[in-house]
Amino acid sequence: MESVWRYRGREIRGSEIAFITALIAADPHASRRQLSRKLCEAWQWKQANGAVCDMLCRGLLLRLERAGAIQLPAVRFRPRNPLLDRRAPEPVVPDNTPVAGALHQIGEIVIQPVRRTAQEPLFNALMEQYHYLGYEQPVGEHLKYLVGVNGQAIALLAFSSAPRHLGARDRFLGWDAAARKRNLHRVAYNSRFLILPWVRVPHLASHLLSRVARRISADWERLYAHPLEVLETFVDRERFHGTCYRAANWIRVGQTTGRGKDDRRHQQNRSIKDIYLLPLDRRFREHLQQVR
Repeated sequence: MESVWRYRGREIRGSEIAFITALIAADPHASRRQLSRKLCEAWQWKQANGAVCDMLCRGLLLRLERAGAIQLPAVRFRPRNPLLDRRAPEPVVPDNTPVAGALHQIGEIVIQPVRRTAQEPLFNALMEQYHYLGYEQPVGEHLKYLVGVNGQAIALLAFSSAPRHLGARDRFLGWDAAARKRNLHRVAYNSRFLILPWVRVPHLASHLLSRVARRISADWERLYAHPLEVLETFVDRERFHGTCYRAANWIRVGQTTGRGKDDRRHQQNRSIKDIYLLPLDRRFREHLQQVR
């Protein structure tokens, strides 16, 4: 019986193995990275923005080699993996002049996407220094917003790819497994939200959530070539009440199980969190339930 590998929704059969083997033999001096990019181009394995799925493809090639199905060229260079060898952002000395007063009194609030800009290291450092969870390098699609007044940083928001399985969210959206697999990239997870400690401005948090919600889909589409339909976040019930999210019209749809994505024992091993969602389009369910 023919062996079939399944990787990220793709079936790899004998004909695909033969193609990969021929690709390797055709250019014996190619590096592993060059081979993965060639395979992505041949299979049209690309993201919505047209970029090849290079890292996913390399993961597939490694899995096939470990299974004895192919033989890759020798490793030439091992770059530092920032996810395994995490280095904390360099600390900064921020402008911590107190900012206080009513929203209309503090000056113009500027919300700036800073991913891949000169301001990104500042964002990372402030998140590491002042958020109780510290900075964590996002995986997959993500955006970072730095909020300032008169050139001074006052808040940070980070959004990234949504968790794959989330029962309360999935029931609220009404999608099945096939629709979730096809459309999960249209849901973004608000992984971090920080008002810096020298800022005391009533209603600032809900104001920022509302303003970011009005622009994030367009910002996301410019970067990743697809819009967003829904935002989601977790609120740690032991620390917060979710007041600013409710004030910004986010909807509490349920709770996490407290078990995490790698749970094998079906026992709680972390705090239970409230799940909040914010639809960005009136037809969000219709769009997210589509399977073709």
